[in-house]
This record gives sequence, structure tokens and C-alpha cells, in this order.
Amino acid sequence: MTDYLLLKLVHILSATLLFGTGLGTAFYMWRADLSGDIQAIAVVSRNVVLADWLFTTPAVIVQPLTGLWLIHLLGIQLDTTWVWLSLVLYGLVGFCWVPVVFIQIRVARQAQRLAANGLPPDASHRRLMRYWYALGWPAFISVLVIFWLMVFKPI
Repeated sequence: MTDYLLLKLVHILSATLLFGTGLGTAFYMWRADLSGDIQAIAVVSRNVVLADWLFTTPAVIVQPLTGLWLIHLLGIQLDTTWVWLSLVLYGLVGFCWVPVVFIQIRVARQAQRLAANGLPPDASHRRLMRYWYALGWPAFISVLVIFWLMVFKPI
């Protein structure tokens, strides 16, 4: 049972890291964008991209690996409703997250360029951020539903 508990701990810690980093970076990106201060946007977006590479990406990889391993150890079938629904939602999160990463990279580069030229956020920045917000909400809600499914295993 020690292997199971260690694996469960890694799964929970990586879920915490994934959710916490996502929520934290989203908050700071939103606040920087709301400020309209291109210098702040440049610094924050650059750090958000770094946080995604350092924290989110490893957690994104660890989550399905440890989750599938736990399911195997417990003898739970993949066609169990809460399992496959969690996997589908995880896929939706990834479908939203991958473009968000590229948007954040573009925002960081664009903000750096605008800041270097003393220019404010432009129409392109606002368009990118609208996409960023539009992709962030379904991912955030999906992660909350996955947590609910993991805890309550309702179906």
C-alpha cells in the first residue's frame, strides 16, 4: 500500500501545482492586463510563460501518468463514467491550455516590443487577451469539475 499512497501523494501534489499555478498566473495576468501598464504586462506575461514551463508543463505530464497508474492499481475500469468523464475534461483543459501558452508567449513578446517603444497596449493585444480569457474559463471550470469527480466519484 506504500507505493499506492506515494503515487496518490504525487498525483495530489501535481494537481495542486497545476491548479495553483494556473489560478495564480491567471490572476496576475488579468491584473496586469487590467492595469493597462505595458511595462507591467511585459514583466508579468514573461513570468507567466516561465511559470508555465517550470510548473504547469511538468504537472500536465504527471497528472495523467499518475492518474492512470492509480486506476490500474485500484482495478478501476477506464469505462467507469467518472474516469472517462475526467479524462475527457482533462482533454478539454489541454485543448484550451495549449493555445493559451502560445497566446501568452505572443503577449509577452508584443508587450516587450510595445514597452521598448513607449507604446500602450494596442488592438492586437486586446484581441489576444480576449482569446486568452475565452479559453481560460472553460479550462478553469473543467478543472473544478475534475476535482469534484475525483473526490465524489458520483457515477
